Amino acid sequence: MRTTILGTAVVAAAALTLTACGGSDSDGDKGKASAAEVKGGQQSGKAISLDKGKEKPKPDLVLTDTDGKKYDLIKETKGRPTLLFFGYTHCPDVCPLSMSNLGIAEKKLSKAEREKLRVVFVSTDPKRDTPKRIRTWLNAQGGTDFVGLTGDFDTIQAAARTLGIYVDKPKKEKDGSITVGHGAEVLGYAPQDNKAHWIYTTGTTAEQYTKDLPKIVKGQNP
Repeated sequence: MRTTILGTAVVAAAALTLTACGGSDSDGDKGKASAAEVKGGQQSGKAISLDKGKEKPKPDLVLTDTDGKKYDLIKETKGRPTLLFFGYTHCPDVCPLSMSNLGIAEKKLSKAEREKLRVVFVSTDPKRDTPKRIRTWLNAQGGTDFVGLTGDFDTIQAAARTLGIYVDKPKKEKDGSITVGHGAEVLGYAPQDNKAHWIYTTGTTAEQYTKDLPKIVKGQNP
């Protein structure tokens, strides 16, 4: 199953085409997985800078982290360079690739840079994505320092909409597989104003993130 979704707001302004991922069945092992479909030439993976005045503030989002504690996104990441991604752990392609590429790049930062940076993964499939599962999954992608969040789906969907990110409620198909539609971009927030200034698309490589992250940590344009 393959679906292409057109994003709105932030992403529409950047003329991007977003992705809906096909998932696995409820056990996470058997279902038919779909590859993400990407159009519009964004395979180059370079950061897209948002026009002045079009930057997006962080959503007012309070969820549960992988330690089972409440995590206030605005409070916890205030003044910190932050990368934000909405996805799910049963995702067959886009989500693990995005997180593993970030994991590779993050490991190449200095200790001081890693302590400043926050990479936040928000589940779009919170019913299946428990805190424990998210932690195990992020660690497997190399994101041992990454923040993983889960919680109420409606709250997550509403927060994504404020950013123009498409998130659809998980749907169980006739064959038992579960499809989870979500935007595939990573939003980059500058530490100076806590606003999203950059968008990374699915074509972004670990090499590109490795090049850009030191600049983002400093609040500079990559």
